[in-house]
Amino acid sequence: MDADSLIANLADTARIAARTLSSASDADRRLAVLAIADEIEKQSTENIAANKEDMDRGRSESMHPQLLDRLMLNAERIAAMARGARHVAELPSPLGITLRESTMANGLHLRQKTVPFGVVGMVYEARPNVTVDAAVILLMSGNAALLRGSSSAASSNATLVSVMKRALSKTAISPDVIALVPSDDRESVRALLHARGKVDLVIPRGSASLIRMVVDESTVPTIETGAGVCHVYVDQYADFEKAIPILINSKTHRPSVCNAAETLLVHGAIAQKFLPLALRQLSDAGVVLHCDAVALQIAHTLGIDATLATQENWQTEYGVLEMNVGVVSSVDGAADHIAQFGTNHTEAIVTESREAADRFIALADCAAVMVNASTRFTDGEQMGFGAEIGISNQKLHARGPMGLEAMTTTTWIVTGNGQIRS
Repeated sequence: MDADSLIANLADTARIAARTLSSASDADRRLAVLAIADEIEKQSTENIAANKEDMDRGRSESMHPQLLDRLMLNAERIAAMARGARHVAELPSPLGITLRESTMANGLHLRQKTVPFGVVGMVYEARPNVTVDAAVILLMSGNAALLRGSSSAASSNATLVSVMKRALSKTAISPDVIALVPSDDRESVRALLHARGKVDLVIPRGSASLIRMVVDESTVPTIETGAGVCHVYVDQYADFEKAIPILINSKTHRPSVCNAAETLLVHGAIAQKFLPLALRQLSDAGVVLHCDAVALQIAHTLGIDATLATQENWQTEYGVLEMNVGVVSSVDGAADHIAQFGTNHTEAIVTESREAADRFIALADCAAVMVNASTRFTDGEQMGFGAEIGISNQKLHARGPMGLEAMTTTTWIVTGNGQIRS
């Protein structure tokens, strides 16, 4: 079977199976997600064994450490997936909510309510946790899921989908609402992106190059999730005791993810006092540094290795222990730098000045702004969504971490009593 026919068949099957979601009660969908959480945890050994196949293959192919970190599953990460699924199950249903309601002068009653998208395709890289996160969020929001992970996670994804289907077979929800799109042929991605009329929405999640490919090539509507060139700006009114831990956490807590900081900006009025502390801490944490002229001179004075930052450095999402450092003259200077090199993901300011914070917020065109907090908090679980489908950098249809509500659209219900239009 060619790729186009395969995707068409998967989508048709998923759409029919999704009727078990649309006709199910909130309690039925909740029980289905809880069953998935229980089975994922119960089959932890099976999941880890499958992941080991992927990890061994990745190491033999010299996979980048960033991708190996994203690929790896262990007991802790599997427990976190199950915990996230249970959290999703506890959230209020996003379906059937009346957003607006009115009665016209002619007696027609209008009601706009939330409904699922239908069949949603996910295209993602070496992150098997996305397989579970996406499936449970889409299921709870009434959508069928076509999951196309990368070949590097083929064993992990196949096992996770098999486990979830076994869980659903014991519930009122059809196991066919979740389908794994084969990853051994790039034609399956092309077919998924061109399945307009069969697939209602495609969401990419992964590297900037993957996201750009999906957005540029897809004829199916997409939600663009985010490359993260995130910044921490330390203002002249910053509390250093807050600023250093925020900076280190933003960069080093998990550098491979999109909400890790890639650039430190420091107000010139405090640069000579703050940068020696910051550069030393970053260096001690193993961070490779690329600095502007002012920061570079301070680094070399301290005997810290650093290079002069280039245009390419400022716009790079490293995903590893590597960071840019620059000095700016004001909040507006920080905002100008971010506008030039940022990706509209997450920007942080550390300051004790409400005026400076408000100015930074007003100038920041991004999905999330952190005030005196780590950039790592731009995350569905951290923000109370249980899990996330991705983090959207765009402005339509959703922005920021996307949970249940972002996976719905609306329909209008117009009720009359025989009215006709004159």
